[in-house]
Amino acid sequence: MYDVIVIGAGVSGAFVCRNLSRYNLSILCIESKNDVGDVTSMANSAIVHSGYDPKPGSLKAKFNVKGNAMYPQICKELDVSFKQVGSMTLAFSKENVETLKQLKERAKENGVEAILLNKEETLKLEKNVSTNVMGSLLCKSAGIINPFTLVAHCFENAIDNGVKLQLNETVIDIKSNTDCFIIKTNKNEYKAKVVINCAGLYADKIASMVEDISWSIKPRKGEYFVLDHFGAGLVNHVLFPLPSEKGKGVLVTMTTSSNYLVGPSSEFNEDKEDTSTDALTLLDVKNNALKMVPNIPFFEQIRTFSGVRATPSTHDFIIGPSLKNTHFINVAGIESPGLASSPAIGEYVVEELVLPLFHPSKNVSFNPRIKPYIKPNALSIKERNDLIAKNSDYGQIICNCEKISLGEIKDVLSRSLPCLSVKAIKKRTRAGFGKCQGGFCQPMVLFLLSKYNKISPLDVVYDGLNSNILKQESK
Repeated sequence: MYDVIVIGAGVSGAFVCRNLSRYNLSILCIESKNDVGDVTSMANSAIVHSGYDPKPGSLKAKFNVKGNAMYPQICKELDVSFKQVGSMTLAFSKENVETLKQLKERAKENGVEAILLNKEETLKLEKNVSTNVMGSLLCKSAGIINPFTLVAHCFENAIDNGVKLQLNETVIDIKSNTDCFIIKTNKNEYKAKVVINCAGLYADKIASMVEDISWSIKPRKGEYFVLDHFGAGLVNHVLFPLPSEKGKGVLVTMTTSSNYLVGPSSEFNEDKEDTSTDALTLLDVKNNALKMVPNIPFFEQIRTFSGVRATPSTHDFIIGPSLKNTHFINVAGIESPGLASSPAIGEYVVEELVLPLFHPSKNVSFNPRIKPYIKPNALSIKERNDLIAKNSDYGQIICNCEKISLGEIKDVLSRSLPCLSVKAIKKRTRAGFGKCQGGFCQPMVLFLLSKYNKISPLDVVYDGLNSNILKQESK
């Protein structure tokens, strides 16, 4: 029997698991996908929001602001790329400017520093913004982050500190008796004293296995453009239009890897697995973005994608114990600003909801840091040559577009977090993220996965279990 079972290995589950591993508890995380952070935590805007926008007094406001403040230290510990570039919310009419003033007051209530800028001040900071702009709201604490390595490194750290992870297992039933829960998956049966529901889009389904719930999760799809890293200076901050009921609107931002991201759209969709894109929606995204930044070079587009957000019927995060059983804890409806809020949510769930149930001792061997990853592209020429002299794998380039070496891929494959797919390598190292989208490096990555995981090349998958790349041996 486990002390705690966490259902879901997205960013919320990652921080819950990491915080649980600070204590002497037996912990298991169950994930239905073939990798951690493979749904909403993978396909999003990669923004650590400042917290000026959520309704004061809401859980979104509380955890967003606190989570934002936690990120600089967490990213040092977990070796995750993070830059506090700040955000600017743009106004294009007098009415918009009045709304910015209201948002500034909301920011003050939430404890977020926000500065109102006029047209000239805005254009001085962002030369490519439309000259129709009339002002902006600057929040310096907003940042950009690598969401792929955030979740992966968080789980690597949790596993190094004792957490167990089961991938490719779907929870199909939960029963409770006097002393534990019995969790049945498509493969196994587990027992736990406490269950934490971090199941994202399916959190309502998991919760309904334990009790009748008054809330639901509705999928909201957002479509994006990814532009190549063609050079700095298109935008210097995360640029937003005014927020609406649909969300924060179409943003224009750089990423930590120097690409540019434009999007998302916002449309409800009954299919929680639908991550398709369509030309009309993307055209609308493009037109909205061009209203803010008229000279976006969309000819630099290297791909489009969509992500699905778990939108709760309550219009706020759902965090707390079940009314029927306090040992079943929901962490649900973690839509935007969920990425920014997750460190604070993980801390709260463990410190305020789990520890009073156990009163466990601290894990004295807990180490908050992972072994840093070697990044040759960040080194000087001399440092790189010295590295290659010690380990020639760092001189063999596997991904030409992103300049990712064999040494970097081997490092990922040797870590405690399983790496079971081409896409997992892509998310951890960026091999396959460039212009050719894996056209050059995918065969080499495939055979490395085959070798390290001791499986046939025919059994290597791109992402999920049924996404095999090779069909048969050649003659």
